[in-house]
Amino acid sequence: MKTKIKTLYEQDYYLWLEETANLLRNNQLTDLDIPNLLEEIEAMGRSEKRSLYSNLKILLMHLLKYRYQPEKRSNSWRYTIEEHRQRITEAFEDSPSLRRYALEMFDKCYQDAKKLASKETGLSIEAFPNSSPINLEKTLHSDYLPE
Repeated sequence: MKTKIKTLYEQDYYLWLEETANLLRNNQLTDLDIPNLLEEIEAMGRSEKRSLYSNLKILLMHLLKYRYQPEKRSNSWRYTIEEHRQRITEAFEDSPSLRRYALEMFDKCYQDAKKLASKETGLSIEAFPNSSPINLEKTLHSDYLPE
């Protein structure tokens, strides 16, 4: 069975997932394709982190644009800000330990957001503060919009 499930991983990923779930459900642990299962679990963790980073970067970029281009503020910007706040909040609800990761990478995320905001607005990168003027909590606060 072990060879079959390992071959299945290479030939039909979705069916491999179903079979792996069934093996786990039926406590048939010796038949599991452990190497590929571990790889998939680790990849899921990396994916969650990438998603969080991306959502926070977009949120910070839009907050910068909102602050430094007040004449171009739009409902679309406010929508994007709210949408990415919701995505991050949902990620924290599903995986509270991601908050620690968000705090760890907040400054790097801000630096990337600042570069993107500079490119998108046409403003010099020096127009934006060297470090974020707000912390993670304020960034995620639903009533916060920079003026």
